[in-house]
Amino acid sequence: MLSSLPMPLPKNTRHAVDGMLEEAGDIVFRLAPDGHVLFASRRAATLLGAARPLAGQLLEVFVSDLDRAALKTALATLPSSGVTRLDLRVQAADNEVWYDLRFSTFGNADDATEVLVVGRDLSAQQATEERLRHMATHDALTGLPNRLLLSDRIRMTIAQARRSGQGFTVATIGLDSFKKVNDALGHPVGDTVLRMAAARLRKTLRDSDTLARVGGDEFVAVLPGTFNEQQVRLVTGRLQATLQAPFEIDAHTIYVGASLGVAVYPQHAEDEVRLVALADAALSRAKQTGKARCVVYNPRHDSLSEHDISLEAAMFQAVRDGEFMLHYQPIVDARTRAIEGFETLMRWKHPTLGMVSPAKFIPIAETNGLINLLGAWALKAACVQLKQFQEAAKRPLYMSVNISPRQFRNDKFLDVLDDAISYSGVSGEHLVLEITEGTLMIDPTHAETILGKMAERRARIAIDDFGTGYSSLAYLKRFPISVLKIDRAFIRDLPASQKDGAICNAVLDLARHLSLSVVAEGVETEEQMAYMNDRGCRYVQGYLTGKPMAANVAIAALTESHYADVARAVQ
Repeated sequence: MLSSLPMPLPKNTRHAVDGMLEEAGDIVFRLAPDGHVLFASRRAATLLGAARPLAGQLLEVFVSDLDRAALKTALATLPSSGVTRLDLRVQAADNEVWYDLRFSTFGNADDATEVLVVGRDLSAQQATEERLRHMATHDALTGLPNRLLLSDRIRMTIAQARRSGQGFTVATIGLDSFKKVNDALGHPVGDTVLRMAAARLRKTLRDSDTLARVGGDEFVAVLPGTFNEQQVRLVTGRLQATLQAPFEIDAHTIYVGASLGVAVYPQHAEDEVRLVALADAALSRAKQTGKARCVVYNPRHDSLSEHDISLEAAMFQAVRDGEFMLHYQPIVDARTRAIEGFETLMRWKHPTLGMVSPAKFIPIAETNGLINLLGAWALKAACVQLKQFQEAAKRPLYMSVNISPRQFRNDKFLDVLDDAISYSGVSGEHLVLEITEGTLMIDPTHAETILGKMAERRARIAIDDFGTGYSSLAYLKRFPISVLKIDRAFIRDLPASQKDGAICNAVLDLARHLSLSVVAEGVETEEQMAYMNDRGCRYVQGYLTGKPMAANVAIAALTESHYADVARAVQ
């Protein structure tokens, strides 16, 4: 078994080698095969804090209890393997230090086998690796666990709850006025508020609880052993109270407050993803119903049903698989019936559910942020399609595209708009961007800035569903609006409804005085068409003149002779 060992070292040579090892920067040992120390370098003795000589002691005495079995195994198998390398914790004089230990065998002048051990300090490397692990699982600003570590903690808590038979609570905490603080005082003050809020929450919770920051001004607390309503109200009350107290920062006294949403295991859900989703849904309800509240999830108020959650997961898959498509509804001249443009409408054809209603998937996309990706794709694709429509019709046409509230507030929206115009080669003046009244009123100052920049690109701005939102006439003066779209709710009962007729007449009269174009939505009968045409509404849109259609069908409609024939007959 020892025939493969190197030639033995003469005694005088071994003594010379020991002298050189004394000066080695690494720790060095010569061991008997059973692990007893025959020689230890000066650095090894200093590290271990042992009185010299170390000869005669077992090396395992100086290794962490956790690693002794590995050391024994390495020594026992070394003769057959020749060289072994282990990362072990060595018990230094005042702490444990990680060392990379390399074991190799050789024969001495007495034909006995010895083991040479050379160790390299891994402290710096271990510290770096630990920092990287911490960065991957913790929030950089507050030092709290991030979403990744939170998921792991919730799964562990679920496993413990199953063993103990006790439930636990997941509480999502959102700061109520944080955005105002950020906007008014700047991000450095906002960051300080987040750090102070995290410290307050952490101090309020038990050591067994988990507190994580999952983004923005939102935190999640996992509370083991808290599972009935009385316990939940007690703990969440404390969390709210600690955030209601003012924050004193740079001579500023800042009040933010907090809303909480709560889901309980196992009453509400039994898996990590759904627990957090339901707590988020409860938080949304708390904010929608007045803020500074704690709402415990209630299935009767559930805006995030099992079907919604499955649909949300399917949406991400749908984006990857290209299941979303665009259809185009004609906008026609009420007098000539000629197609003047199209409104772009997003459709989703699910492989098993079939066509999913936009009323179902758009709100989900708005909530989870996917609307930014979908909206950017739709805008670019619509501009490319507009170019093809214009080439097929051999005349100018315009394309109307809906812009969601979240898209409009996105910092990259203007870049997306520029990319769509540049890539497609269309002129901005043939692009109409539809925005709801509510979107404009969320932050009128921001809206004025963005709309101004959109107008600089020659894009026209349309107010969608006019009359159903804030209906503030002031923004018609303040903002660069070009088009008003009368909501179908005011068209549906025409011409029988005098009130709807009066509203339509008022909008048309207002538009004439402000030099705005008007589009009547939801025109489905000849009577409605005649009514709006007689009152000077030039553009109409609805099932009477064309349902939303695929691009190839729209091109066929543009080139059908009867549109041109009708136009000539009317003129």
